[in-house]
Amino acid sequence: MSTASVSFRPGAVLADLLPASRVRDIALVVGGAALTGLAAQISVPVPGSPVPVTGQTFAALLVGTAFGARRGFLALALYALVGAAGVPWFAGGTSGAGGASFGYVLGMLLAATVVGALARRGADRSVLRTAGAMVLGSALIYAVGVPYLMGATGMSLSAAVAAGLTPFLIGDALKAALAMGVLPAAWKLLGSRG
Repeated sequence: MSTASVSFRPGAVLADLLPASRVRDIALVVGGAALTGLAAQISVPVPGSPVPVTGQTFAALLVGTAFGARRGFLALALYALVGAAGVPWFAGGTSGAGGASFGYVLGMLLAATVVGALARRGADRSVLRTAGAMVLGSALIYAVGVPYLMGATGMSLSAAVAAGLTPFLIGDALKAALAMGVLPAAWKLLGSRG
């Protein structure tokens, strides 16, 4: 089976274009966790918020979309477990499960799984469907992260939304726009090479 036939097979994600093997899947999971940890080091503090702007949300959504639900879940689970165990690769070189922003890490695990499932249904092949997947993925991250922030800090819902959601919406829109350009373009490029 040629790479071109794999690229257009219904249910394929970008990672499926690589030759299938257990080694490939392990490398993707470890690489996805490492990419997310590296992207988390792009961290900018937000005044009045214990949650910084980072690149890890973009990495988590990209990993889920490119790898599919199972490998995306495993990559983000590895990222979360290793960081909770003490490896300092959460935002700004932190680690542990008790921080105010750990809920966002758990949300990223859910989001990577969902956007990976959507990618298997072609959500990464057009600009509009990619936009929808990224918006849904971001919403899932907040759906877990904001309540966790409330519980970890004792903030009210309005305070947690003001500190843990509102300041990040513009950045999320920019990340979604980047994904809207990159993912469909990757499929188009690969299709033209096939």
